[in-house]
Amino acid sequence: MTDDPSRSGSVERDLAHRFDAESVERTLRLVGERWTLLILREAFLGVRRYSRFQRNLSIPRPTLSARLATLVETGLLTRVRYASDPDRHEYVLTQAGRDLFPAVATLMRWGDTHLAGPAGPPIVLRHLDCGHRADVRLTCTACGGEVAFHNVAPEPGPSWTRDTGPGSGGGGAAAGEGASTADGTGPGTSG
Repeated sequence: MTDDPSRSGSVERDLAHRFDAESVERTLRLVGERWTLLILREAFLGVRRYSRFQRNLSIPRPTLSARLATLVETGLLTRVRYASDPDRHEYVLTQAGRDLFPAVATLMRWGDTHLAGPAGPPIVLRHLDCGHRADVRLTCTACGGEVAFHNVAPEPGPSWTRDTGPGSGGGGAAAGEGASTADGTGPGTSG
């Protein structure tokens, strides 16, 4: 996540698995399609009913039905009945769905910065706690500093194992570079 060769060389080798099994790839498989992100955006803006999603997005009904079903099946939305005879349902964000808000807000910020016309962004976010316009940013939970591509470095996480190298769906640290195998052996372990 840095262009500084002194910081990135060994880390890139260590994390060669990232294209097979890391979290961005897994998340994009779930929410990386345009309509899915737009449905989530609408849900964050308070939309809950099928007809309102369809009207706001001008999305074809079969596409909307399929995306809502997937979002419910994967636990990002829950389907709640609000009327009967006939049954009518609305779609409510689950905690997992709400946890995607920073990602959608960051995409919105990027679009506002790089794609908005001369008049500015069409929608802004107001922070209800202080009343000011929210400027979304990532911060470190330890020190409170801003997190950006130039001040972070990737490193093996808790699920990293040598046995899940490239081609097998996961990791693959080079020998002697600090990763343990699934059975706990490897550098820094006894076994």
